Parts: sequence; C-alpha cells; structure tokens
Amino acid sequence: MQLVVARIGRAHGIKGEVTVEVRTDEPELRLAPGAVLATDPASTGPLTIETGRVHSGRLLLRFEGVRDRTAAEALRNTLLIADVDPDERPEGDDEYYDHQLIDLDVVLTDGTEVGRITEISHLPSQDLFIVERPDGTEVMIPFVEEIVTEIDLDEQRAVIDPPPGLIDDRAEIASARDEDSSDSTDSSGDEN
Repeated sequence: MQLVVARIGRAHGIKGEVTVEVRTDEPELRLAPGAVLATDPASTGPLTIETGRVHSGRLLLRFEGVRDRTAAEALRNTLLIADVDPDERPEGDDEYYDHQLIDLDVVLTDGTEVGRITEISHLPSQDLFIVERPDGTEVMIPFVEEIVTEIDLDEQRAVIDPPPGLIDDRAEIASARDEDSSDSTDSSGDEN
C-alpha cells in the first residue's frame, strides 16, 4: 500500500536541501537516509533520501542527485510516497494509520449507526473524522479520547460518545437568562 508521507516545500540554501511538510507520525522511519520514495508527480521520482536534519523546527532533506538550489526548487510541491505493508500497525496501542480508519463504521455507544469514515482531516490542534451519514450528509467528529471511545479494527467500527449537538442539531442549551425570563411575568401596569 502506498501512503503520502510528506510534501516537499521550498528550497533551503544553495546545496540542494528542501523543507518538508511531514505527513506521517513516523518521520524517523519513513524519511530516514537511504529511504527510496515514489513521487507525485511520478516524473520527479523515485527519490532517495541522502541526508536529513531538523533546522528551526522544520525537517530538511537532501536527495541523491539534487545538488543545487535550482534542482531543489524544481521539486517543490512534490508528494513523497512510501510503500507500507497494509498489515503493519504503529507502535502505540492507541495509534492508527489513516488507511486503517477509512471506511470504518461509526456507531454510538448504544449501537446506533452514525455513518462511515470517508476521510481523516489532520489539523494543528487535533484530527477529525469526516463521516458520511446514511442520508449522504457529512459530520466531523474530533478524534479525541473523550468522544471516540473505541476503535475496533477487527469489527471495522469506531464507537463514539458525542456531546449534545455534535452529530445532530438537537443540542441542549441551558442559559440562566432563559430560566429568568420564563419565571418572570409580564407586568405592563402604569404607576402614578
């Protein structure tokens, strides 16, 4: 199975290094020196990583045969693709690859069907499941422990316990102002 593990950014310096937007939780494994990666567009690859280092919080890579800024800049926006065994699992018990989560059925804790995961959106603050509901609409579910209570790859399902309003529009809104207005009566008398 092929997975996108990074996107090449701008050239860095004059000796062929490029910045890389990492799209894997295991860069030390997928983007290590010696790794041979397919590319999209395919015409720019395959690329073999010669060196890698972190500079100011960004990963910099140099590829074999890329020796100057012009050659490095020509690689900009190229996706780097790694071959991954589909049965391989991340090291952590609560970690998953995107391809393991796509197409899982999403159900509530009582077994009620919510939909099917069609996409994983990786945001800076958290990941989101994009879930297609049976009626064709989509709902976004934050992939956080408080909401996604179980991932069962054998049963191909994700169990969620969403707060009110996350998957439906029947949110319970409690406001002290609402309680005060319902307790008061309308008095429209004049005082003289």
